[in-house]
Amino acid sequence: MKSKMQEILTAIMFIVLFNQCTQSQQSYIRENYEKKEYLIEMRDGVKLFTAVYSPKDKSKEYPILLIRTPYSSAPYGENNFAGFLGASKEFVQEGFIFVIQDVRGRYMSEGVFDDMRAYIPNKINKNQVDESSDTYDTIEWLIKNIDNNNKKVGLWGSSYPGFYTLMGCIDAHPNLVCASPQAPISDWFVGDDMHHNGAFSVLMSFNFFKGFGIPRQAPLTKYPPAAEYDSPDAYNFFLNHTPIKKLNEEILKNEIPFWDTMMAHGTYDYYWKSRSNLQHLKNMKPAILLVGGWYDAEDMYGPLHIYKTIEQKDKPNNTRLVMGPWTHGSWIWAKGDSLGDFYFGGNTADYYRKEILLPFFKYHLKGEGNLNLNDAYVFDTGKNQWSNYPTWPPENVSEVKYYFQPNERLNSKTTNDEKSFTEYICDPFNPVPYTAKFEDSKSFYNEVHLIEDQRYVSTRPDVLTFESEVLTQDVTIAGPITADLFVSTTGTDADFVVKAIDVYPDDEKDPDPNPAKVEMGGYERLVRTEIFRGKFRNSYENPEPFVPNKVTEVKINLNDAFHTFKAGHKIMIQVSSSYFPFFDVNPNTFCDIYSADKDKFVKAMIKIYHSKEFSSCVSFKVIE
Repeated sequence: MKSKMQEILTAIMFIVLFNQCTQSQQSYIRENYEKKEYLIEMRDGVKLFTAVYSPKDKSKEYPILLIRTPYSSAPYGENNFAGFLGASKEFVQEGFIFVIQDVRGRYMSEGVFDDMRAYIPNKINKNQVDESSDTYDTIEWLIKNIDNNNKKVGLWGSSYPGFYTLMGCIDAHPNLVCASPQAPISDWFVGDDMHHNGAFSVLMSFNFFKGFGIPRQAPLTKYPPAAEYDSPDAYNFFLNHTPIKKLNEEILKNEIPFWDTMMAHGTYDYYWKSRSNLQHLKNMKPAILLVGGWYDAEDMYGPLHIYKTIEQKDKPNNTRLVMGPWTHGSWIWAKGDSLGDFYFGGNTADYYRKEILLPFFKYHLKGEGNLNLNDAYVFDTGKNQWSNYPTWPPENVSEVKYYFQPNERLNSKTTNDEKSFTEYICDPFNPVPYTAKFEDSKSFYNEVHLIEDQRYVSTRPDVLTFESEVLTQDVTIAGPITADLFVSTTGTDADFVVKAIDVYPDDEKDPDPNPAKVEMGGYERLVRTEIFRGKFRNSYENPEPFVPNKVTEVKINLNDAFHTFKAGHKIMIQVSSSYFPFFDVNPNTFCDIYSADKDKFVKAMIKIYHSKEFSSCVSFKVIE
């Protein structure tokens, strides 16, 4: 049986949260709020289904807190009340006018749905619509038609609703005062969800779109079930459906339009470029609180790069970033006190909801309290403590490079060896598993794999490890991690996976209590990892084959981290060429992987160089 956590992650449907709260919470909403349902007409005539929960106490005016979602505004019917309206019970008790809207083309809203609909700048007529204009038109209607509103609107949402939140901040309605895009999508080819650096996240994409991607003919309250199939563990299921086109031929059968679209756009062409919102983040008027998780396997790229882009393009902005020790969206529904084998010293998500998120909305929408937040409120995952910085990354950081060495060593100096390299055979039909846990292929993914003990792969011959000496003092990294690899392959394409790992000393004490019987001595804790599809090393738009056996440079952005490697620990870097089945396997042949036949999938000998001329390394931003 799946746990409640797995069910939430499997669907990525935050509407599930509306029905997961306690009966007392739902009773409180029914007793203190009234519910109305509307079809709000957009500028092109399309009507969007909108549920409005207003406080029964009419003695004062309230701000509007709006969420726009593709995951349903259920329960439908004015006598059916949700059990969840804000990011915590404190929001309901505080008093807002809560508005939940089905986005265009989903559930009970009219129109045609478009995945990650592209923004249209300089619209010339009323028939040019996007998520920005739909948000604008919705707010315009709400402030004119909902009684007892104070003409101030806040917008929020996590994951896909986080994307809609961000898009609503572009060409924002003047009454949109503040917004909190949480785990917002920014670019579906470079870094979020469906692709990371051009590598396809097959496990997540398949399990998501086989249900979410089912088209509809008319507004409805419930979508039909996803395709059924025999379901062994995920590793063997997706291995048996390699080449990847077998998933469509045997299961999806071209009945999921967006899957077909992804398979037809295997490079960073206009389709993907137009959907990247980073290019449009200028002159952002609302105050923005971006939220993300250091262990979010789906949308860690989004909040980090949205923040950086706004900071670079829009200097007088009012944008803040929060990054905590959380998996995707868990800051909404979990305590945040632990993850996997690790305890974080307190309920970090409870703290965030009560001390950061609610004060943010109260300050901007009600003019109450003080907002004592710098630009970046971030959690050090090694020290288990919050820090509040004027900017992210902090200003007091310097770049430190750790170079690969012969004999699996790692240090801050390059080698004098003229021809040093380490090699391994990459077999696409024996890929490196992304997790030690075996799960059913219908499960979304193992949500704790980004903090998992890496000893399960350290002994594989196709996984290289480079380890530092024992640290004599703490090393705190804060900011982006970059791998600069010099490689060669006997094939014409290859993937590269880089992991930064915190190695615990052999005498590390076990947790107390320790019900899972975890042995912390020698624990190899994953800090950050990323994959890169090698053919995109010079351009996502124009892929290039590798010249067999020619040394080639591949640079990989591993995203940011805030982690202290404590004195007595070691820093380890792992390199491999697969992360399966979270990502599909590279056939080691330069081709269109989505249409490739099995004969394109061949073994390749891959070399990682650590010589005087070709010094592979990983760069950290280290606090001075």
